[in-house]
Amino acid sequence: MDLLNQLEFILESDPLIDEVGFIHPSQFVTLSEETDSSHTLSEHGNSKHETFDVNALQQKNTNFWNRDHKLGISTQVLLPLFGAAKEAFGAAIRQYKTFTSLSGRLEGQNISCCSSPCVSLESEVMKHSRSLLLLSCDFGTAWNSRKLIVSKKKQFSMFIDELLLSELVLLYSPKSEQAWTHRRWVIKMVAGKCSTLEDIIAKESELVEKIAERSKMNYRAWNHRCWLVSYMTRAQMLHELKKSRVWAGLHVADNSCFHYRRRLMVGIVENCHKQEKENSCNIDDYQILEEELDWNELLIKRYIGREGVVRRIVAGLPSATKSGVWSGGLDTIDIVAIHLDTAHSEVCVLMCLLT
Repeated sequence: MDLLNQLEFILESDPLIDEVGFIHPSQFVTLSEETDSSHTLSEHGNSKHETFDVNALQQKNTNFWNRDHKLGISTQVLLPLFGAAKEAFGAAIRQYKTFTSLSGRLEGQNISCCSSPCVSLESEVMKHSRSLLLLSCDFGTAWNSRKLIVSKKKQFSMFIDELLLSELVLLYSPKSEQAWTHRRWVIKMVAGKCSTLEDIIAKESELVEKIAERSKMNYRAWNHRCWLVSYMTRAQMLHELKKSRVWAGLHVADNSCFHYRRRLMVGIVENCHKQEKENSCNIDDYQILEEELDWNELLIKRYIGREGVVRRIVAGLPSATKSGVWSGGLDTIDIVAIHLDTAHSEVCVLMCLLT
């Protein structure tokens, strides 16, 4: 069995793989010794026959390791494996495009993308593109081919599979712009068409926080989280604002989280203005920003000399004033001066200098 078939067999046998890693060949022996030989993958619906085949396959070579839904790939085979996956994907997508083009010209002559040959070609494209993306996460043609097929099928389960695949990619390549873009495409496609969108958005936010802990200063991840705000309910935005405060307080040097909080506050204001009772919403908005100023003042006092913390207040308030929260006509510096007592006038002076 060649390398690509081995990889694709493992991926088919264990669809619950949630982590991929690239391992030096010398580490395979250690991994095998640490794993209980009697342990099987029969849980979560895997058949005994599949478990036996996977274990037997792994005993014959040190190219792949698969236990507890974790997949290890030897660094020694990455280059030939990538070449085989790229070639197989290229051949599959060419055949698929040729067939769809032919079916378009011969429409009405029992040739369509619902036919058995087309379904088989689609399966080949999806299978080979998955292997290719696990080896080269920014291969744009592979992502686009998956978009093409999934958008034609319009099956909710396939959209969820795309989220799972892109999450698997992001766990080893957290700054993959193609993977983040693919997730946004999936959310756009399912928005307004499913009743579980709120749960999907909540899980997306949790994924970003999980990745942010493993990959510091990850602008792409936080930018994705900011983008999610437009799909959040007011209750979700308030919850996210409260939850992110703890993380931001522990990572004051990470501007991205503060940008996310600012986006949440603006989103809350915009959401409120869409409602009929604008007067009551304005009071709530004022209280939210007042609490944010209190918290920022606490950070300024706690982290003395952190110019970035002060800049965030100055950067955040103009967005709020443009959104119509501060209806009294005061400018940014007036608001800060009113909020901070005279004992901390040096902070106000610094803010004036920064603007």
